[in-house]
Order: sequence, then C-alpha cells, then structure tokens
Amino acid sequence: MVRCLSIYPIRQVPVYHPMENCIPSDPPLGLLLRLTLQHWTQAVEAALEEAGFGDIRPPHANVFTFARPEGIQVSELTKLAHVRKQTMTQAVEELERLGYVERRPDPNDRRARLVFLTERGKAVRPIAVAAGRRVDARWAAISGAAEIAAIRQALQGLLVRLQADDEA
Repeated sequence: MVRCLSIYPIRQVPVYHPMENCIPSDPPLGLLLRLTLQHWTQAVEAALEEAGFGDIRPPHANVFTFARPEGIQVSELTKLAHVRKQTMTQAVEELERLGYVERRPDPNDRRARLVFLTERGKAVRPIAVAAGRRVDARWAAISGAAEIAAIRQALQGLLVRLQADDEA
C-alpha cells in the first residue's frame, strides 16, 4: 500500500510502501517520526491482539497511557493527551462499553466523574509495555544500542526545551 501526502493526484507524493523504499530523499522530520511511530504502534497492536485485546484501537492508547490508580477526569486526560474533549470522551465511552474502564463520581467535585482502569484494563499495560520494549530491542539490534540511545536522548532534550519554550 502506498500512502500519499495529498488527496490531489497531481500533488501526491508516495511516502511509504512496505515492499520498496519510496521515502523521499530529504523527508521532513515529522514524516520520519510518524512512520517510525506507525511501526511501533503496529507491533504493540499485534501483541495486544495476540493477548486477546484486539478490540483496542490506537485512540484508546491515550486513556491507558495517562490513567492513574486514583482516577482521572476526562478533562485532564484531554490535556495530557493533547486531543479534543470529544475525542477523549468517545475513547473513554468505548473503553467503558468494552470493560476496560469505569467512571465513578469524583469525591472532590460533585459535578465530575473519574476514569479508572478495571482489572481488564490494568492487564493491558504490561502487554503494551513489553511489546514496546521488544520494539526498542529490535531497533537497537538493527541500528545499534548507542544510536537508539542517542535518538532517545535527543528527543527527550527536545521535548524538555519545547515544554519550557511553551511555558515561557
């Protein structure tokens, strides 16, 4: 499958094809990050499906990533994940129907409800984390542990500086 950057055929630039390398010679960093994330996400999704959690979709990952043992409001999940409230609300509602989360009244705010992972929901994290570690190990085996460590350090440094810049 070829994915393109535009819906207009005259401006379409193939950006990814699993059978051949058609990544542009000087691709934008965002594209490289996106394609790398897709690879990582597909590996985690495959592990979750194999473990019996095939009903979890990528938008649900934000809930599992940011849910806390003491519960968390949807508005806080929205801020942490940098998504629209409607998107997060839909993800939480879907996960609630599937039995991964439950919502309970917030004892500190009668108007609000907190999102908690159920036992089924808590079982997802270890599988996703282990799958992510396997991807990291595979990438280190392919590119070298030092190169992956350098990429990780560079991205962490960039994120810290971007947060500081955003707060200023």
